[in-house]
Amino acid sequence: MSIASHVLRTRDIAILSSGSPEAEEARHALVALYGDISPEEADVIVALGGDGLMLQTLHRTIKSPKPIYGMNRGSVGFLMNEYSERNLPERLAAALPSIIHPLLMRASDVRGIETTARAINEVSLLRQTYQAAKLQIAVDSATRLSELIADGILVATPAGSTAYNLSANGPILPLGAPLMALTPLSPFRPRRWRGALLPDAAQVVIDVLEADKRPVAAAADHYEIRRVTRVEVSMDRATSLVLLHDPGHSLDERILREQFRY
Repeated sequence: MSIASHVLRTRDIAILSSGSPEAEEARHALVALYGDISPEEADVIVALGGDGLMLQTLHRTIKSPKPIYGMNRGSVGFLMNEYSERNLPERLAAALPSIIHPLLMRASDVRGIETTARAINEVSLLRQTYQAAKLQIAVDSATRLSELIADGILVATPAGSTAYNLSANGPILPLGAPLMALTPLSPFRPRRWRGALLPDAAQVVIDVLEADKRPVAAAADHYEIRRVTRVEVSMDRATSLVLLHDPGHSLDERILREQFRY
């Protein structure tokens, strides 16, 4: 039995809101029509808001993933479906799943403390002061760039390649591509380096040079660690997250369309 048909049969739906007035109004209307249970007990989660809420919901359920069907009650809504109060169980039954894998970040700071976090969109390193960051980049234990002077660098998933990565002039990756995007942020030296496409099995290690003089923060989506010295990034293929989209508006199709915008 498919995820969607199971949802139609059980109607065990959790409805979450971003908390904005528009999202709260939509939630009250949907709960009155279809009911509501806790996300832990639900077969599917309906998220009402924008892409920020979708990311929060994915992170909230990452240890026990549930299919998530977003409806746009926010601003951007790239990851969301169009909002409608009508025929929600039928829309869930017809929805197409997109499978995404998060990045796993291991960051060590100047105190020697190691922190682990996951990112749906990207892991980014950013300078904390007016001075540019100095970074050394290794891929699969081989140093590929001995010194990058820049505002920072990021590693993006295919799902996240249309977010911060695209704003930094990084490439858009098809959802099913076994790739990660390594994209510098305002590079100064080497001036002509624009990043790299890496296989998603690669292990990326970024060492912060002159960490005391040029402090750098690392962020896995919204979770930030300050004054890092080393950040290791890899694709967590053991964790599979499911997004549901209406037919004709799958995440694959949205990413493809984004490549032809001008």
